[in-house]
Amino acid sequence: MRRSPRLLAVALALGWVAPHLSAQNLPLLSGGVGFLSSTNGGNTTYLPIIEPLLAAPIGRHFLIESRAALTESFSPRVDGHAGYDHTHFVGLTYLQGDYVASRHFTVVAGTFLLPFGTYNERLSPVWIGNFQDGPLISSLGLLSTGVGLGGQLRGSAISRHKYSIDYASYFSARSGNQQFNSERSFGGRTSLYLPETRLEVGLSYDRSLQGTHENFYGAHVWWEPKDTAFRLRSEFARGHHAQGYWIEADYRTRAFGGLDSFMGRFEPLFRMQQTFRRDTIVSDGLPLVNTQRADFGLDYNLPHNTRILTSYSRQLSSAGNRNIWETGIVYRLLFPAWKGK
Repeated sequence: MRRSPRLLAVALALGWVAPHLSAQNLPLLSGGVGFLSSTNGGNTTYLPIIEPLLAAPIGRHFLIESRAALTESFSPRVDGHAGYDHTHFVGLTYLQGDYVASRHFTVVAGTFLLPFGTYNERLSPVWIGNFQDGPLISSLGLLSTGVGLGGQLRGSAISRHKYSIDYASYFSARSGNQQFNSERSFGGRTSLYLPETRLEVGLSYDRSLQGTHENFYGAHVWWEPKDTAFRLRSEFARGHHAQGYWIEADYRTRAFGGLDSFMGRFEPLFRMQQTFRRDTIVSDGLPLVNTQRADFGLDYNLPHNTRILTSYSRQLSSAGNRNIWETGIVYRLLFPAWKGK
């Protein structure tokens, strides 16, 4: 299954790749650039975005990695006048140091993406996600910031020919720093992967340890059948105030000359998601009423790591129904740093 480019960069930097790959240039600076637009209820917002990613190996066991976000948002003015207001944001998404003791044990320190569910770590970069916006439940279990400040232990607990089990556990301190804002919490995720069926199932848990202590639970299922370009991804998350799920499927055909043919570059998408309120005391970032949404997309994978994203969504709730149209173009950056040995 497609792994995060962050993990791929780790593997490349430490030589965990096939011999013919390790002889290639090792990436140091990569990331993505995009120009996105969203029309929601008749109002169109434009979002240019740059997300650089740094992976700097220090010897064979240490790695410094970081991702930043530079955005400029243009949205219609709300004072009744013509024109657009704009806001900008520049900041680090995470900055961490990794000590890779073995394939089974990695120590992480710094500010890191919380390992709850799969969307935050694997699908949130602009150059990876099939849809330009995240699922409605993407904030559940991420404790308002999506990052922790402290340490992690992660790796492969068991690796066999027919199955493997990986884990990630963390503790985060409270930080009110604007750049490295986080809540005091702990938690983690464990996953079982079956390579013959290319099926992954996992469970997540974390607990907030400041203010009102709350528990969050999550589960995910990913399936990528062998010898096909079909992928199925899904998550469920439950918090003290709300819960919900999303299921996403995408497919590319090989029938008309392979994935790099004109037809093979088209990628139809579908995502179904629902949220359910348990109370209305706190939103947890979710809608304050029960909501269901169907997303229909069609992406086109151009050469040279460029993708065109298009989607239409219909959102239904007691607060009102709405149509959401989204388009964008995303380019995946990759700058080699030095020759591999």
